[in-house]
Amino acid sequence: MKKTPREVRIDPSGVQRAPRASQVVNFNDYQVSALDTALYKKGDAMAYLALGLCGESGEVAEKLKKLIRDNNFIFENEDIQAIVDELGDVLWYISCMANELGISLGYVATRNLEKLQRRKKNNTISGSGDDR
Repeated sequence: MKKTPREVRIDPSGVQRAPRASQVVNFNDYQVSALDTALYKKGDAMAYLALGLCGESGEVAEKLKKLIRDNNFIFENEDIQAIVDELGDVLWYISCMANELGISLGYVATRNLEKLQRRKKNNTISGSGDDR
């Protein structure tokens, strides 16, 4: 029996938002736990992690490409779970890279949200360039 595909829609009103970027929690706990599974040579860490991040990001893109090709970009539950697994791998590499830089994943997340909030306030979210 073929499952009925369903489209995934994100309802922004249902997403819990942190009132301020500084209130994002749990990233640092994740980072500590992720490091328990880190098996790479210290001297080659950043190159190894950057290549792994590219590879895992490519796997996310590959899954999406196949959804476009094979299923008219309609997500079924197993598609969502497969993408979640790959996003988790992306998060692992980002977490380990932050650790190698001596910074917390929470700091990375907070700094990113602050940057985006500043761009929103300045009406510069769209466009290009790092310093907008």
